[in-house]
This record gives sequence, C-alpha cells and structure tokens, in this order.
Amino acid sequence: MYEKFPNLLMPLQVGKLTVKNRLAVAPMGLMELFDQEGIVNDTGMEFFAERAKGGFGLITLPAVHPDQEIDPVIFKFPENKTLYIQRSKMLLDRCHAYGAKVFIQISFGLGRNGMPGCKSSDETPYYFAPDTKTPALTTEEIKRKIALVVEMAKFLKDTGFDGVEMHAMHWGYLLDQLAMSITNHRTDEYGGSLENRLRAAKELVLGIKEVCGKDFPVCMRLGLRSFITDLYRPDITRDDSKEAGRTLEEAVEIAKLLEEYGYDLLSVDLGIYDSFYYMLPPAYIEYGVILPYVEAVKKAVSIPVIAAGGRMNDPRLSDHAIGEGRLDGLVLGRQSLADPYYPSKVETGKIEKIRPCIACNAGCNGEGSLGKYTCCAVNPQALKEDFMKIEPAQQRKKIAVIGGGTAGMEFARTARLRGHEVELYEKEEHLGGLLIPAGNHDFKSEVKQLNQWYQNELKDLNIPVHTGMEMRAEDIKALDADTIVLTVGAEPIMPPIPGIHHPKTVDCVKASMNQCETGDKVAIIGGGLTGCEIALDMARKRKKVTVVDALDELMTGTAFPNKLMLLDYFKHYNVEILTGHRIKEINDTGAVVTGKDNQEKTVQADYVIMSIGFKPRKSMASELYGEGKEVYSLVTGTRSIMTSVRDAFEVARKV
Repeated sequence: MYEKFPNLLMPLQVGKLTVKNRLAVAPMGLMELFDQEGIVNDTGMEFFAERAKGGFGLITLPAVHPDQEIDPVIFKFPENKTLYIQRSKMLLDRCHAYGAKVFIQISFGLGRNGMPGCKSSDETPYYFAPDTKTPALTTEEIKRKIALVVEMAKFLKDTGFDGVEMHAMHWGYLLDQLAMSITNHRTDEYGGSLENRLRAAKELVLGIKEVCGKDFPVCMRLGLRSFITDLYRPDITRDDSKEAGRTLEEAVEIAKLLEEYGYDLLSVDLGIYDSFYYMLPPAYIEYGVILPYVEAVKKAVSIPVIAAGGRMNDPRLSDHAIGEGRLDGLVLGRQSLADPYYPSKVETGKIEKIRPCIACNAGCNGEGSLGKYTCCAVNPQALKEDFMKIEPAQQRKKIAVIGGGTAGMEFARTARLRGHEVELYEKEEHLGGLLIPAGNHDFKSEVKQLNQWYQNELKDLNIPVHTGMEMRAEDIKALDADTIVLTVGAEPIMPPIPGIHHPKTVDCVKASMNQCETGDKVAIIGGGLTGCEIALDMARKRKKVTVVDALDELMTGTAFPNKLMLLDYFKHYNVEILTGHRIKEINDTGAVVTGKDNQEKTVQADYVIMSIGFKPRKSMASELYGEGKEVYSLVTGTRSIMTSVRDAFEVARKV
C-alpha cells in the first residue's frame, strides 16, 4: 500500500547549506500575501508557514525590487525597514521551526515585461505595449542597479534569510534580456559576446559574495529554452531549428559560466512571456516536458540543478529522474497551491492523498488577470489560510448530500472534517458527475485524478456513499437527516432549432466520452473552453474541425496560457474558426450557421457537437421546505470545477 521515494526525500546540499529534501515552493508573485509596502501580511504568514509545515525543504519568497532610482516599478521596497525585519523574522522563525530553509528573490528589473517606464537592455518593444519601445539602460545605470542589488542582498542576509535567488535570467525579464542576443544589441561591455551579455549576472554574484561571504547561497533562476520564432511568436512545435531566443546549447554554456562565476544553485524552467504557455504549462503539454532540457544542464555542471515547472508534479516521475541523475530536485508552484502537504504525503508514501493540480490556470492565473483575487481551483483554502480554516462544528448534524459530482464530494468531505455525520447519494453507478467527461480527453488525466482523489477522501473519512440511487423529494423527506444539500448538477443546453434531434447532433458530454468517433469532419457549436478542448482532441485525431461561436472571439474568460496555447494548436492543426456566427439548423450536410450579416453558411460535418453551455437541473428545494430540515441548493456544473469546489466548501464550512 505504501510507496517509498528515497530520492525526493534525500537532503540537498547547496554550497554549505543543507536543505532537508528535494522539494521547494516556487517564488510565485502572489501580491495577496504582502501589504502595499511589500511586508508579509497575516495571510502570507499562514500561507508560507503552512507549506513549511507540509514538509517543503525550501521556500523561496517572491522578488523584492531594490531599484527605485533608475528603473522604478510599482513594487516599492518598504520605507519602514524595522517593520519589514520584524515581520520577516517572524516568518523565518515559523518556517525554520519545521526545518524549512527560506530564500528570497531579488529582482534586477522587469525590462520589456514591465509597463512603459521600465528600462531594458536595448530599445525593445514592451510585451504588453508592442507599439512602445523601452528606454535602453546606460552603462552607468546597469552598474548602479548591480550595486543596489548587492546592497539589498546584504540587508536580506542580515535579516536572516538563508539565501537569495536572482530574478531572473528567465521568462524574459531584464537579466534575460541582457543575456539574449535577440534583445541585446549593445556595443558596450554588457553587449556582444555571451560573456559580455552575462557580465551583469557575473558582477551581481561577485558583489553579493563579497558583502555576504562566500558561503551565503546565491541561486539563479534560468530559462533553458525560449520557444519563439521571433518576439511575440511562440513556437508550438518546439522546433530547435526555428529558435530565435535561447537554445538549449546556449543554456548549457550559460549554466557553465554561472557556476564559474560563483552561483551555488540553478533553478531552471522553460519559456518567456512571448511563449507564455511554456511558463505556466496547461494540461495540453505532456508530463516531464522539461526533463531533456534540465538533464543536459545537469550533465554540464557540478552545482545542483532543480526544475521549476515543466510539468514535474508527478512524484514517481520526479523521484525516478533524480535517481537517474537527470536533476537534483524540483520547485513546485501551482502544485504547492493545490496541496501544501505534498512533501509530507510523499514522506508517508501515500501519494494518492496528494490533491492534484489540474493545470487549469483558472484561479492562479485566470482570476488574477481578470482583476479578481488569486486562488486555486481545487484548493479553496489556498491564499486564505488565515481565515478559511475548517473549524469543528458547534452542533453536530446529520447531513444528506444529494449528488456525487464535484460539489457533492467537496461538500461531503468538508462537512465530515468538521465532525458532521454525512451520507452521499448519487443516481449514477459511479461518482464524479461532469468530472468524468471533463477528464476523458488524453490530455486531461489530472481531472481524472481529481475525481479519484475525492473518492479516496470519502472512503478514508468513512462517508457512506450510495450510488445507483435516484433520490426524489419523497425519498429525501424520509431520510433521517437534519440538513439536505442538493448538488444535482447541470446538463448541456440543446437549443430548440431544426435538427437538434438529428442523428448527427451530439452534445458536448457525449462527445467528450468518445461517442462520435466515426467520420472525418466535425463542427463544434460553441467556442468556450469545453468546446475548444473537444476541438483539440478531435484535431489531434486528425479530423477536420470547425469551431463556431456567436461571439467575436473564442474562450472569453479562459486563463491566458490555456487560451493562447489552444489558439496556436488550432493554427497548427488547421482548425477552422467561425466567430460571429450562430447555429440555425442541423441537417444531413452538417451545420447551417448565420453571420452578423445574416448570410447563411453550411459547414459540412459528420457530427455537429453542441457546446454552448450548461443549464442547471431543476432543484427540489421548494418541495422540501416545511419538512423541518435545513435545505441548501448549490448550482453546480454550469461554470467550472473551481466554482463548484469554492461554493461547496464555503457552505460546508458554515453549515
């Protein structure tokens, strides 16, 4: 029943510093964890302490920005240094109590990744404002920025941090822009040869070692491939011959030089802003995508190399790779949001207890980019550890949960953890609801894992589960329960148009379950995330796919990396896109659609897949009122896994 992962749990030596295992928390830019001056707040205190308690050997805090003279950005270093030191020491003490080491990033600058005003290595178009070019830093300004970083490193060492990480020669930030020839055309000592383009990185580590001592650990975050054919042009094919940014061969040479300069650790990843989906890889990218790249660097240097990102959250894969000498450890970002106890579950050998990150980017990237609060789709407590605790119930209740989909399972789990007696009823013979079709694509195995995780949790919590029981109002009234929770889900919207019952018509659930495998041409009506993921699945099976949507663009509200990658895959697979078109009819030829000019167009198709959304099933709540039972009705299945989990957890936490 138990598996052992000796390689993941071995100590890691970084210079003279010993890290207790090979698992680190990534330095995610989570602004919610700090106040407006960059001082860790109560939420941040609990967030990092929870991951230290969960067993992570190394935690790296997001970047401080020491330069407010030459290249000011919105992130200000606190004027109240006394308070910064006090709060930081409190955080360090809490993390150190669990044996975790704590690094902190120091940013050299955002460069073209920042907003207008940020300076760069050269006059280069800003990523977010391509019509505007960055001012180029002068030689003297680069030297002053280096001095400010060195001064900051000494302050952070004196504060008590165990090491620093340079932000960063990755993701296309300023040090990356200096290092890459595509963004560095300088003619001074910081341009030209590779050694000159790395001069700032060299002077940074030499300066830090001089003031902090040679034994103070300094890490560099290093990108190993850019995956671009030009600025703003990601390469979905990963063709080495087309690389216009950093090649793996150059990354290996950079790694050798960084070791020579005095860096103690390399934290490596893939992609830059211009190839955004390699930075935060969706589920459409295979597990372990980073392995061949990190292995090449590992062979070339003697300092430790840890993989940050690159779809390495499978403990079996990573433990095996460390054992083979392909890398030295891994840095988990999104997975540490999904489950802060990942290391402790590896330690116990019960990895089925690890709540999987589903690589949806919906909460950690999508919500934040929409101006909402950053969160995690599968862990509703992430970034809310200080106030979203699961507290014991003041009054123990008997609760009947009707519906065994995402919301039903989450509600049952949370309510049982609070001490309630819970029983769950599901009309189908299996649990999971819409998780089953959502996880049926080859590239959505994490959703299937999430379904299995919930079922394991219900079993471990000894929650009685009754499958194959369709509960009607009279059945529910007869239950010995104080509280009824209705989570009966949703079903695909099938509009009343001619041909909606035609043999060619298939709803998105049936399509996801491979019930339209025959035929070569598919029309998908609805360009939301569900429809577009079906389109990718069909395109990978070499079908001719057309996606039709009434809006002017596909996947509105979808997380940026996922949307960008799907659109690039559509180009790669020649998926036809018809935006601004509505379905009018389904007939023997296929789908008849009309554009904004009311002109009809017939899309030839062997199957027409309807994916225009979901509607909630009718709630029985009103039939249960007046029966002396507390009734909650959760609208589930109409939006996303994230909203189902979040809503169910919120109600279960208070019931």
